[in-house]
Amino acid sequence: MILIAGATGQLGGLITRRLLAEGEAVRILAREGSAWQPLQTAGAQVSIGDLKNRATLDTACAGVDVVITTANSALRGGADNTQTVDTDGNRNLIDAARSAGVAQFIFVSAFGVTTDSPVPLFQAKARTEAYLRASGVPYTILAADGFMDVWLPMIVVGPVLEGRPVSIVGEGCRKHSLIAVNDVASFAIAAVGHPEAMNHHLPLGGPEAVSWRDVVAAFERRLGRTIPIVSLAPGQPFSGLPDIVAGLMAGLDTYDSVIEMAGLAKTFGVQQMGLDQFVAGILNQATSTGS
Repeated sequence: MILIAGATGQLGGLITRRLLAEGEAVRILAREGSAWQPLQTAGAQVSIGDLKNRATLDTACAGVDVVITTANSALRGGADNTQTVDTDGNRNLIDAARSAGVAQFIFVSAFGVTTDSPVPLFQAKARTEAYLRASGVPYTILAADGFMDVWLPMIVVGPVLEGRPVSIVGEGCRKHSLIAVNDVASFAIAAVGHPEAMNHHLPLGGPEAVSWRDVVAAFERRLGRTIPIVSLAPGQPFSGLPDIVAGLMAGLDTYDSVIEMAGLAKTFGVQQMGLDQFVAGILNQATSTGS
């Protein structure tokens, strides 16, 4: 039995559906009021609970062999924040997994997180990584770089389709190994029971490191026109986007994250998606849906 926390999110839902399609027994941890019904219809068991409530996690982990968690507070609010969910909640889940004798705990983290990061979410992920390593639970940490499926629509596709300039922080020349969500799901699934994943921290990126200017250029090639770019100062708000975006974009402009993926992709049998292929797909989808 595999327990998925975060199954109603983009990545967790993809992992859940793919595991079910492969015939795996899957249980999902779902909060009251979340959209878990389609996953139940697809064949998942549903355990109603919350990372903030340890007792519900003990119930969810009972009889489970593997836990995969993609849950985070990034798009939540109110009582769900980096302390209650990403720090305390993840500790609750790790403790419940340890008590249940779970054989592998797969935690989707982020590349390059540190406890002194200027981004609170990254601080929390770093604390969770350390807690998981010290817990005694066999673990796999998937340290994923930025998701193309999240960042490209938000930063580039939205403005381009609305006829607005693309906003970046600074010169937009820092290189990052942006990765497709489907590739992260592939690594998470391949990591289940894989000897090369056990008690390992695995940095995950796309097959190439790209800058924001590279990303814009890929859209320009596909669209056959020039896309105007506006450079914002660190911390300056992004029009129409949550405040957290400005902080994350400012953070991305302070470092490069170049991850060599050829060896890891071969080890886990993952065929990765490059930037041009992703851009073609996302623009085709936008066109077909009438955006």
